[in-house]
Amino acid sequence: MASKQFAFLAFFAIVLPAVAMATEFTVGDDSGWTINFDYNAWAKDKVFRVGDNLVFKYPAGQHNVFKVNGTAFANCTVPPPNEGLTSGNDVVTLSTPGRKWYICGVSDHCASHGQKLVITVLDESASPSPAPYTPKPSTPGSANEAAPSTPAAPAPSSAYNGISVSGYQLLVAAMVAVAFLFV
Repeated sequence: MASKQFAFLAFFAIVLPAVAMATEFTVGDDSGWTINFDYNAWAKDKVFRVGDNLVFKYPAGQHNVFKVNGTAFANCTVPPPNEGLTSGNDVVTLSTPGRKWYICGVSDHCASHGQKLVITVLDESASPSPAPYTPKPSTPGSANEAAPSTPAAPAPSSAYNGISVSGYQLLVAAMVAVAFLFV
């Protein structure tokens, strides 16, 4: 009986965190997938990972969604109609890391109204790179020149003594530990 409980708990320790760790992004937030919206600004501070979902919300029949390559994105080249998503509540699961490009293929929505999105998807366990430290240049006689220079603090990291741990790994370890308490 105890081994069945352990197997059951082990299964959920692996499956549940994978589902729970995925993030769902509604493209454009409350504005949804529409024309005359700055999708570059919307995506700028977001971290997209493998397993996350993009949800494109729009009135069905007024827009659509096409996944394209970088060239088609730059030129707003629309693929064949059967490759488009048209439900008005389209969910795209980000299954591989790398650059992803999406456009609206209706009329001139992409070319003239900016209805296009480009994102970079990170691997599940990858951390976003911290912004590089760039000191402000000092000018002679400025306050910056007189102040002693202080080295920049290291960027926050989940690594401890070279060991990198993701939230997913910590959650699985905690669930396995709890499972052993019941065995």
